[in-house]
Amino acid sequence: MDENIKLYWEKGNGRQFIEWSGAEVNLANLDHYKRLSTEYDELGDAAAKEIFTGRSFPEAYLYIKELSEIKINEEDDLPHNLKMMLLSMQEVPSWLNQELITAGCSLSMRSGINGLISLRDYSLMGGYDYAYLNKPLVYTGALKKGASKRITDTLDFWVHVTRKKALQLNKDGYRYIIRTRMIHSFSRIMIKEKYKEWNKELWGEPINYSDMIATSIGFSLVFLHGLQKLGLTISEKEELGVFHLWKYIGHLLGIPENHLPDNKKEATEMFYTWTATQASADTDSVMLAKALEDESLASNIFKKSYQKNFLKYLHTSYVWFLNDRETCERLHTTKVSMPYLFPQSRRAGNIMSQKLIAISDKNYERAVALGNLIQEKISQEYLKADNHIS
Repeated sequence: MDENIKLYWEKGNGRQFIEWSGAEVNLANLDHYKRLSTEYDELGDAAAKEIFTGRSFPEAYLYIKELSEIKINEEDDLPHNLKMMLLSMQEVPSWLNQELITAGCSLSMRSGINGLISLRDYSLMGGYDYAYLNKPLVYTGALKKGASKRITDTLDFWVHVTRKKALQLNKDGYRYIIRTRMIHSFSRIMIKEKYKEWNKELWGEPINYSDMIATSIGFSLVFLHGLQKLGLTISEKEELGVFHLWKYIGHLLGIPENHLPDNKKEATEMFYTWTATQASADTDSVMLAKALEDESLASNIFKKSYQKNFLKYLHTSYVWFLNDRETCERLHTTKVSMPYLFPQSRRAGNIMSQKLIAISDKNYERAVALGNLIQEKISQEYLKADNHIS
């Protein structure tokens, strides 16, 4: 295991994960995760090749969008692999628990701004500390496109897939997942065809199962840990609901569900083993982290420079608050004055508000509705701003 990553588990946030989850970490399954780094969504890739044959990217994207809006039947005249993929996605697995899905969606929504902070400044930023995980981003031009584009796309996806009933057939979240799965496949095919220098022995396949599982854990385990750090009270049902939600999302994205965690203990144990296949932050990691840190300056959500600078200060403060010091230093996170002032104030306010939410079901539903409105508004603001980035 990389020495920096080993330190993360001994003294950093990794230790917090172990204590919080009760995980028993070891490397007994290390070979399994190394093997998973060579495996990927082959059915998705075969479907993508059928879609993109004879079509430009805009034409293929429109075709995917149209297919995601209708129910597919066995007798439909579609390319074989594409039909197989869509039919398999339409089949609801026997293990799916709609009550847990709803609980996971409810927490995601009621987390409001806190959820977006945890995603951006903990899940995404912390993920940059893993050098091999970032390579597909580098090779698909994430640095050139800018962090604003990735934030906008990630937020748009997350908001759509975490709403109630969004994953039902042909609903918004379901349609987003089909398009995302095809974009993953297209990116993987493009990297393998265009970049002969891709180091498969070291990095595995582009967007492989192992890294997709780790990304799912970022949206579940790390997200929940961030909410806890920010002072939210999370029920056992909500917690299990978030893991169940992302297990189903992962399944729809083409990950075999037996590789996805059901709870924080399993997630921490999987995360620990996966990190042993990684190297800690490299120069690409630092550049990606710097781009995300400066995203507030590049974005057109705010027009005035003092607003942009203050938003950057806020996000940088949350990065220092949510991630451990060593991770921040490896990513060259800018040091700011009083980094814990606003995060601690938010935490204190959240602890108080959680008591009010717990008083009645009515208060809880109000918090869900309000959080949903806030998240959707912010997502729309990012989409509008992204269309006007110079």
